[in-house]
Amino acid sequence: MKNYIILFVSTLLLASCLPEEENKDFTLENETDIQQYIVNNNLSPTKTDSGLYYIIEEEGTGDLPSENSDVTVKIKGSFLDGSVFTQVSQQQDYIIDTFNLQETIIGLKEGVSILKEGSKATLIIPSNLGYGNSTFRNIPAGSVLIMEVELITSDIKKQNDEDILKFITDNNLEANKTESGLYYAITKASDKEIKPNTNSNVTVAYKGMLLDGTVFDDQSGGLGVSFSLSNVIPGWTEGIPLFKEGEEGVLLIPSHLGYGNSGIGNIIKGGEVLIFDINLIKVN
Repeated sequence: MKNYIILFVSTLLLASCLPEEENKDFTLENETDIQQYIVNNNLSPTKTDSGLYYIIEEEGTGDLPSENSDVTVKIKGSFLDGSVFTQVSQQQDYIIDTFNLQETIIGLKEGVSILKEGSKATLIIPSNLGYGNSTFRNIPAGSVLIMEVELITSDIKKQNDEDILKFITDNNLEANKTESGLYYAITKASDKEIKPNTNSNVTVAYKGMLLDGTVFDDQSGGLGVSFSLSNVIPGWTEGIPLFKEGEEGVLLIPSHLGYGNSGIGNIIKGGEVLIFDINLIKVN
């Protein structure tokens, strides 16, 4: 899925684990090159104590991310000479991805952390806050990175919860929330007292949708599908045992209980809320 996009963001943290190609200290060279870049481009960046430079082009009005936030960020990455390393196609030279701030390079983590949701900024990241002495794919060791970023979502969990509550209101559901952040609504009760546990094998008819109504899986017809609740996404493992055999309802699953920051396939992107119409046909 998402090919280079996943490989780029999800492996940023791993760069520090790659073998060093040389023992050269790039600190002075990077600083000289950055200062020349600033002069050549008539920039007035702010420098942090770590050595990161940043320019906020547009101040957002949303919240700041927390240290452990899952965020969604638009990123265009280039080198000091202007060549782009986030080129996805001839038409697209940026990526949009969702990731945890603890799972990226130091410079991007620090830079995104100071932005409010909706902000646009340019980060100038010296190699010691990027890939250091390691070569990663088409990024040479010691490279200064220029990242044009837009913080689209500063806290995926919070955004998921707000989106779910809006869906509940818009669809007149009477839903309950569990401690994990899962929401569920029983729309057709059953007089049976049989409930599955988290390891049960069950038969369920269901339809899976995104918040905008896009259907990504429809098994609502026929005799349903049988499977073990120990082999499904966490939202199902927790949610299906909330239903009695014969009951129908809706599971509203935030991304951290679904497919997380990576998503799956071409429809479910990282950070997506999943909506499932559920008919628990049988506890096997």
